[in-house]
Amino acid sequence: MRIKQLLPALFMALLTPSVAQAQKPDPSLSPTATYINDEGVETVTDSDVNGQAPLTVTFRANPSNMEEFNPSFEWHFQLAGEEKDFMVRYEQDTEYTFTTSGTTNVTLLVKSEGEVIDSTVIKVTVSESKLVFPNAFSPNGDEYNEIYKAKEYQSIVDFHAYIFNRWGQKLFEWTDPAQGWDGTYNGHDVKEGVYFVLVKARGADGREYNIRKDVNLLRNFNDTTTTNEK
Repeated sequence: MRIKQLLPALFMALLTPSVAQAQKPDPSLSPTATYINDEGVETVTDSDVNGQAPLTVTFRANPSNMEEFNPSFEWHFQLAGEEKDFMVRYEQDTEYTFTTSGTTNVTLLVKSEGEVIDSTVIKVTVSESKLVFPNAFSPNGDEYNEIYKAKEYQSIVDFHAYIFNRWGQKLFEWTDPAQGWDGTYNGHDVKEGVYFVLVKARGADGREYNIRKDVNLLRNFNDTTTTNEK
C-alpha cells in the first residue's frame, strides 16, 4: 500500500527535470549597431546601416540565455562581392570606423565548443563622396551665408582648404569640411571683393578633389535666397 502511495511522487520527480528542460528558453541574439547618422543624431538599429565616411559603428551582440554554452564571438567583415574577410574581431562587442565607400557585410558568429550556435548579418553601406563649394558669401550680420564653406559634402575622409587674397597671401585655412571662413583676418573684417579658395580633399571612394575658384565676399549683399545657390 505504501509503495502505491509513493509511485505518484516518484513519477513526478522523474518528470520534473524533463518538464523544466522543455520549458528552458532557447539561446538567441539581438545584435544592434550604433552610429551617428547624416543629421548628426545617434542612431541605434537592428537592421542595415547607411551613412557617409568616416562612419564609426559600434556593434553589440546582445546575447540571451547563452551562459551555460560558454559562447565565443566572431565578427567577420567582408566587402560585398569579395570572398574573403578583410578583418575578424573576437569580442562580444566591437567598434569600427568605415572609411571606404561601398557595402560591407558584418557577420556575427556565436560558437560553443567550436560549433556555430547562432549567426546574423548587418550590412553597412557608405555613400560615394561629394564636395561642392559656392562662388560667394555675405558676412554682413544678417545670419545668412555668414560663413564660406562647402555647400555640399559627403564621405570626405581627407580635407584641407585655404583662402588667399589677390596678392597670394594666405588668410585662413581649415581641415573640417563642416567649418569655414568668416571673412576675417587676424580678427578684423577683410574688404569686400574677390578672394581665392584652394581645396585639396579625398573621398571614401578614392576620388581626389583639387578645387580652385574665386570667392566673392559681398558685405552689402542682403538677398537671403541666392548667394549660396551659385
